[in-house]
Amino acid sequence: MNYRHAYHAGNFADVFKHVVLTLLLGHLRRKETPFAVFDVHAGVGLYDLWGDAAGRTGEWQEGVVRLLAEPPPPELADFVAALHEVNAPGEIRFYPGSPLFARRAMRPGDRLVLTELHPDDVRLLKGNFSGDPQVAVHHRDAYEALKGLLPPPERRGMVLIDPPFEIKDEFTRICHGLAAALLRWANGTYVVWYPIKDRPPIAAFHQELATLPAKQILVAELLIHPEDTPARLNGCGLAIVNPPWQIDETLARLVPELHRRLGRSGGVGRVEWLKREG
Repeated sequence: MNYRHAYHAGNFADVFKHVVLTLLLGHLRRKETPFAVFDVHAGVGLYDLWGDAAGRTGEWQEGVVRLLAEPPPPELADFVAALHEVNAPGEIRFYPGSPLFARRAMRPGDRLVLTELHPDDVRLLKGNFSGDPQVAVHHRDAYEALKGLLPPPERRGMVLIDPPFEIKDEFTRICHGLAAALLRWANGTYVVWYPIKDRPPIAAFHQELATLPAKQILVAELLIHPEDTPARLNGCGLAIVNPPWQIDETLARLVPELHRRLGRSGGVGRVEWLKREG
């Protein structure tokens, strides 16, 4: 099994990603026409926070537990509901991955397409969605999948790109993959999660993102530490290509609240336009 997701399930970066994901899925549901969601680094779909991997780090105690220590704001309603659906009353033992958050938001006629490269993860992922006709699971490289599976027949939807960043040139691979995907599906919403350790690599990534053939790119970041120690994970970000209307206003209200709840030794929450044309 690829333990990258399991070790860090429910941590601040997971919480940030999935809160924003639920907001974006809510925007897709506002129109009656069907949509498709592609999660190209899907993992296994569900994680046991009391298990060995998550227990070794305990990161979820500083993530999802801290988030819910106070009554959640209205924007977190879908996120909290998804947690409750996989847990017994009063417990937080299981944490849903992106595929389960996406599946919960779907209506009859919507589709979820999951790709995962690690063989053991694919087996578990298929087991978690066995018999579900609205979910397809592919044992496939993420960037190859972007070329082979887009555009969807629905012509409406979202792609989540959440790589493990185990390869040095991952930022470049993301930009190349996005460029190819946008040629096939120009009006899709693309959501890219990225870690933040120090700023120079992120600045270079943003600069490359801005050259993509998309009119609008919104960036939301949550840093729980100052960017003065490159050896640790100081924060994370989401780059949203073709964001839905007014999501920037929602995030501008919500991200500071997430930082207040999840920040530790400083850091900041920010929302800014990387590219905005028209």
